[in-house]
Amino acid sequence: MHQEAPAALSSAPLLFQLIQTSSGTEASTSRPARPKPGLRPGPNIKDTGSRMRGTLGLSLSLLVCLTLGLLCVGLACVWSSRFRGGFGWDGSGLEFNWHPVLMTTGLVVVYGYASVLYRVPMTWGQSKLLWKLLHAVLMLVALLLSVVGLCAVFDFHNKNHIPNIYSLHSWVGLCAVLLFAVQWGAGFSLFLLPWSPLSWRKAFKPVHVWLGGSILGLSIAACISGINEKLFFVLKGGNHSQPYSDLPSEAMLANSLGIVIVAFGLVVLYVLTNKRWQRPEAQPQDGAYAPLNQEETDS
Repeated sequence: MHQEAPAALSSAPLLFQLIQTSSGTEASTSRPARPKPGLRPGPNIKDTGSRMRGTLGLSLSLLVCLTLGLLCVGLACVWSSRFRGGFGWDGSGLEFNWHPVLMTTGLVVVYGYASVLYRVPMTWGQSKLLWKLLHAVLMLVALLLSVVGLCAVFDFHNKNHIPNIYSLHSWVGLCAVLLFAVQWGAGFSLFLLPWSPLSWRKAFKPVHVWLGGSILGLSIAACISGINEKLFFVLKGGNHSQPYSDLPSEAMLANSLGIVIVAFGLVVLYVLTNKRWQRPEAQPQDGAYAPLNQEETDS
């Protein structure tokens, strides 16, 4: 009996080590492994799917926007050339025909394209300065087209002794162009000139975005009221023309133009107000671009 005691005592340390090893193994298996410094966890399948769906939705919306814009310009050109006799610059009705084409092209279509330029995914990983310049150039083209369109209608009115700036259509349209000019000048001064204070840029940016959408809304309202006003003037039932109430082919085309303009504006505003589709900013820790068109993970 005295010889068995040391054997039992010698087996105690071995048993203690086994217990420690098993408890350590259980603790290590119960704790999630921490990623090594400098390594990031792999992408979540759900987040990746949401991001892909968001990018696909943005691409489809931009394609619809592009198509509707081209359709607006095409319908305006067909209306003026086929039903109104074409174009000229002689003070006659042919000069007036430039007005709906230029205002639709500049104040709505080119303006809308310039507004959604920052939403194009191919621009996200590139220098923002280049796209700022292109945005400003497109907006300037839109403004110049609008000014020429106003010159056409003013010259036509003056040579035919027609009063200017008396209708609601003319008031809304003129307000849109004037606000557009102020918006472009302020945007150029604050966002493109290098000496503008950063605090001013941050303060004016929300106003710039809000005013941009408001100008587009005013432009659409001016176009819709202008189309309706023109149809009431020319489709009276005299001079071998059918009355507007009979809905002749010219009225069908012009009404369709108005519907397409509204649809174009709604798509542009939808793209602009969707926060998931905003241009991402560079992350300060690594300078990489993180897309913002992904849904937040469930908490």
